[in-house]
Amino acid sequence: MLKKIKPGWGIVPIAVFLAIWEIVARLNLVPGHFFFPPFSTVVAEFYYLTVNGVLGRNFLSSLARVLIGFSTGSTAGLLMGTMMGWKDVANKALSPIVSLLYPIPALGWLPLLMLWLGVGEALPITIIFICSFFPIAYNTATGIRTVDKNYIQVARTLGASDMKILATVVMPLALPNVFTGLRLESGMAWRVIIAAEMVAIPTGIGALMMKAESLIRMDIIIVCLIVLAVMCFAFEKLFTVLETRLTSQWK
Repeated sequence: MLKKIKPGWGIVPIAVFLAIWEIVARLNLVPGHFFFPPFSTVVAEFYYLTVNGVLGRNFLSSLARVLIGFSTGSTAGLLMGTMMGWKDVANKALSPIVSLLYPIPALGWLPLLMLWLGVGEALPITIIFICSFFPIAYNTATGIRTVDKNYIQVARTLGASDMKILATVVMPLALPNVFTGLRLESGMAWRVIIAAEMVAIPTGIGALMMKAESLIRMDIIIVCLIVLAVMCFAFEKLFTVLETRLTSQWK
């Protein structure tokens, strides 16, 4: 029988990848090696950007925008999705609108929002709001509407009110769908904010990447990409842990 792989072994492929990256870059095995810095150079630049505060300032700008936009968008999406999933009238009235607007990529709104809001803090936050709102509203409504109606009928037979049923029966059973939306969109929020900052905002990780591109600083660009990858992973992992803890008793 195969032995169970220990959790720490997940680091091994990453270490091997970084070692190959360092060796290939040091030996100049890639054409145009100037555009492929060694990993040690990237680490040194990460340290320098951290010490002089450049990375911290831009990171905090992006983080604040993501937190504000994602929290407001997900809250509004949860409320809208709950209303659509619980009330047939709301679903019939709002579902066509959500179905029409949901497929539009969040960045597709960028030119229109630039004209409406101008280039400022409201622009990236609104983009994140849109990115979070529609998927979470859709997933929440879907989760509620797929709850077995027999559970609801039993709760009503026992005398539970509609609000009691929604809070203690329907929402707990819909949580897996809700967390799927939250988990996916928490990572997507970082991808969208980087793109928005690259196009229209002078501060943030995306803006730092564009400045590095103009200076042909590949090491800074890779540092920004690593920060983006870590934050996407961290946000998605956070909601995975929350989902496991909150839904394990119903699975």
